[in-house]
This record gives sequence, C-alpha cells and structure tokens, in this order.
Amino acid sequence: MPDLDLYDTRILAELQADARLTMAELGRRVHLSQPAVSERVRKLEVAGVITGYRATVDLGALGYGIRALVRVGRCEYAAMQRLIEATPEIVNAWNVTGEDSWLCEIAVVDVPHLDRVVNALWTLGQTSTSVILRAPCQHRVMLPPRGAPAG
Repeated sequence: MPDLDLYDTRILAELQADARLTMAELGRRVHLSQPAVSERVRKLEVAGVITGYRATVDLGALGYGIRALVRVGRCEYAAMQRLIEATPEIVNAWNVTGEDSWLCEIAVVDVPHLDRVVNALWTLGQTSTSVILRAPCQHRVMLPPRGAPAG
C-alpha cells in the first residue's frame, strides 16, 4: 500500500462520494490547489489505489425488479468464467472460499427470468439463491484501515 496522508484519504473520500467533481472543486474541498490535487489524484491512479470511475445506476429504474445473490458450489473455473461473460444479468461475481466456489449478484426482470438465470448457473454446480429485499449499505466510502502500516 502506498503511503497515504490526510490529503490523500480526504481526496479518496470525496471522489468515492462523487467522482464527477472537477479538480478545482475537489481542491477546494480538501484545501489544496487544483494543480496539487490533480497531481495527487494522478499518483493515486498510477499506484492502483484509484482503479476507475463509473456511474452508479438504479437497476430497478432500468426494469430489473429483482436482485439476488446466488451461491454456486464447486464447479470448473473456466466454465464458470465463460458463463459469467455470457450472462449479462450477472452484475458481480466473486470466486470465494468455503463450501461454495462462487457468489454471484444477479439482476432480473421477474421470477421466470430469475429461474432461467439460476438454472443456467445450476448447470455448473449446486446453487442456493437469496433474493435481496433491501440494500441499506452500498458503495460505502472506504479509507485505509486505522493503524495500517505505511508503504
């Protein structure tokens, strides 16, 4: 982990909350000049701390009425990778430890659509599905852990 000072952590907090900030506004918020904040952001990008910028969308507003987490048991890694790439309903996928090999977040229109996607995953391994009712914590601003060793 690169050495992050108070300015860097404030920059990370502001950009995670609103990645559309101009460098001038970001500088005002963290009390640095626009050139200084631009250089710090560039260094955070080069160091791999900031890995990208994106819009967050409301899947329900796009017509995806159901979000679910699907656990997939032991299965062949390459086959799962191919299925993930071929299945646009898989929003996120994690290769995990434990009894299951994969945890997939999916977004679907309705129950029949959910059934089709889960059945596709089931062809690779046993599945267990949990429908997401609410998501009270998403995209939390994350900063370095307290007391983390520098560099």
